[in-house]
Amino acid sequence: MSGGGKLTRGDRRRNERLGRLRSIVRRDFAVLGVDLASGKQAAALCDHDSRVLARRMFTGDAWIIEDILEWATPIAAQAGFAGIVLGCEPTGHRWKPLLDRARARGIELVCVNPMLVNRGREEEDFTRDRSDFKDATIIAKRIAELRCYVPYQLEGHWSRLRHLAARRDDQLVTATAARQCVRDLLECAWPAVLRAAVEPMEALSWRAAMSVSTDPGVIAGMSYEAFADAVAAELGRWGGTRRNHRVLRAIHAAAADPGGIPAERAAACERAGFMVDDWQRALGEIERVETRMLTCLDALELTELAASIPGVSPVGVAAILAQTGDPARYDSARTWVKHAGLCPRDNESGTFAGTTTISRRGRPALRTAAWRAVWGALRHNRVYRARYEHLTGRSHHPLRDGQARAAIAAALLRQLFIVITRRVAWDPDIASGHAPQLSTNPLVAPMAA
Repeated sequence: MSGGGKLTRGDRRRNERLGRLRSIVRRDFAVLGVDLASGKQAAALCDHDSRVLARRMFTGDAWIIEDILEWATPIAAQAGFAGIVLGCEPTGHRWKPLLDRARARGIELVCVNPMLVNRGREEEDFTRDRSDFKDATIIAKRIAELRCYVPYQLEGHWSRLRHLAARRDDQLVTATAARQCVRDLLECAWPAVLRAAVEPMEALSWRAAMSVSTDPGVIAGMSYEAFADAVAAELGRWGGTRRNHRVLRAIHAAAADPGGIPAERAAACERAGFMVDDWQRALGEIERVETRMLTCLDALELTELAASIPGVSPVGVAAILAQTGDPARYDSARTWVKHAGLCPRDNESGTFAGTTTISRRGRPALRTAAWRAVWGALRHNRVYRARYEHLTGRSHHPLRDGQARAAIAAALLRQLFIVITRRVAWDPDIASGHAPQLSTNPLVAPMAA
C-alpha cells in the first residue's frame, strides 16, 4: 500500500492532546487512583496494566490526601517507578484539595469523567456491582489508557465570577419557581386579578399591588386612593417609578369579584403572599449579584467588549465567561461550542443516515447561559434575527425553532470567543459574512454565524 492519507485538524488536535497527557501520565510512573467520598477515601496504586500494587482505605475528608501520598510514594519507588501520577473523579469540590496538595508536592493530578467510571464497572467483570476499591482501580485503569484530562483551576477574578454566576443561577431558579407558584395559586383562588394586565407577571404596578396584598378581601376593603398610595410605597422595591392606574383600577375592581374557589381562597392567597415576598427577595439578590459580576468584568477589562454585541447584555456575557473560565486556555472558538454541548453530532453508518443532533455533553450551565443570551439577541440583533429567519424559512431542510436557537447560540459562542481573545468589538458585517474574516488561521473559527 502507498502512504496514508492526510490527517484532519481533528486528528492533529487529538494527537497533540494525547501527547500532552502522555507527558504527564508517564510510563515510568505508577498510577494512584482515589475514589473520593465525604468521610473515607479508597486508594489503589496500580501499574499501567491496571495491576494493583497496593490498596488502602483512609478515614477522613479529602484533605487526608497528604497521608495517601505519604503512603503511596515509597511503595511506588519500591516497585521500580520513578514517581506517581494521581487521579480521581471530579466529585463536587473534593478534587480541589487533591489538586492543591499534589501540586505542592510536584505531583500531577488528572481527572476521569464519572461516566467512564460508571461504564467501566460493567466492563471489568460484566456486572454492575460497585465498591470503593473497584472504582479506585477503574480510575487508575482509565488514567493509564489516557482517558482522562488535566483539571482547570480557576484563579482570581475568574474564580469569583464562577461562584457569583452559581449564586445567580440559584436565585434565578428561586425567582422563576416563586413567580410560577404565584400564578398557579392565583389562577385557583383569584383568577380575575390575572386579567388586570396583558402580562401581569411583567407589570411592575401589578407586582407592587401583590406586595400590598394577595388577598382580594384586603384590597376590596380599601378605597382606591388608599390602595394606590400603598402601591406607590411598594413600587420602588420592584424597580418601578410610576404607577399604571389602568392596571391598578383593574386590580381594585377584580378584588370585588375575585372568582376562583371560595373554600380555598384564604389559604391559597396567604401562601401566594409568601411567594411574592420570595420572588421579590430573589430578584433583589439577582440584581446584587449581577452588579458584582459586572465588577469582575471591569477588573478583567472586558466590560466594553461584552457590551459590543447588540441584544446581548454584559451580564449575559459574564454568565458565559463564568462557565468557560479564561479563554486563553482554549485554542479554538469551536472548543467553546463543544464545551457547551451545542456541536452537531453525526449519526450515520454505511448507507444509513440518521438525524443529526447536538451532543449535549460538556457544561450544561454554559449551554444554558448561551441559550438565555439568544432570547434577547434575537429581538435586538439584526444579524442574529436574519440568520434565524433564514434557518427556519429556507426551503431545504428548514430548522425548527429550538434547532435554530441552538445554532444561533453556537454562533454566539464562536463570535464571543473571537471578541474576547482578540480584544476587538463585535462587527455585524463580519458576523453576517459580508466582510473579510479577521484571520486565515485554520484554528480560529470565523465570526460568521
